[in-house]
Amino acid sequence: MSQSSMLDKIRKLLAKAEDPAATPEEAEAYAGMAMALVAKYGIDQALLDAKKVDSEREPVVDRMRTVSAPYGMEKAVLLHRVSVPLNVYIVRHSRVAGGSYPVHMFGTDSDLDRVELLFASLLIQAVRGVAAVNWVPLGETLVGYRKAWIRGFANRVGERLTEANDQAVREVGGNTTSTAMVLADRRTLAIGRAKDAYSNLKELKGPKVSVLGYGAGQRAGSQADIGSSRLGQQSATKAIG
Repeated sequence: MSQSSMLDKIRKLLAKAEDPAATPEEAEAYAGMAMALVAKYGIDQALLDAKKVDSEREPVVDRMRTVSAPYGMEKAVLLHRVSVPLNVYIVRHSRVAGGSYPVHMFGTDSDLDRVELLFASLLIQAVRGVAAVNWVPLGETLVGYRKAWIRGFANRVGERLTEANDQAVREVGGNTTSTAMVLADRRTLAIGRAKDAYSNLKELKGPKVSVLGYGAGQRAGSQADIGSSRLGQQSATKAIG
């Protein structure tokens, strides 16, 4: 199956999982199928690429995108948590006017395509979910609770993607250590490209957040469809990939 055909199949599964008319059971089934395809597609691409001579391998490229307000920082965390298991490294720039965050992404085109596809779907789900939060416990603020909710959602999604990727590696058969090393090499190359582009990377540290909001977001992330459901250096850039 070609790359475009595989991505189109994943898009259709994601759309079915996101459909408000789908029952929870149907959404979960579509999510499971799409997750497996996303993981398998990435591993197949990486293994095929590893067999080529260096000059013919898929190069590491870069893309810029802007993560918009509201909750721009938290949405950037979601992008980061999707990127890590899919061998993409991201650099978040300082906030710009309006509360948005420019984000610089590094990886192969096939890995970047997977990240963009999943992030777009998950962002819809996160925005829909956090908009439904209209009541918060005594002592909490709505904004703080919602920010924590998105972070909990993002981190649980990242865990699920890592689990799906590990399962796909095992299902490939053969030397699983060798397969894992091939995937690790792709991420190492992405990190190297980012460090070549930026000399002042700083690791991002997460703030203290609402425990209750975070937990609620985690529970939503456990049910989310995860696909199973511009270069311009600025000051104070942060690495969160």
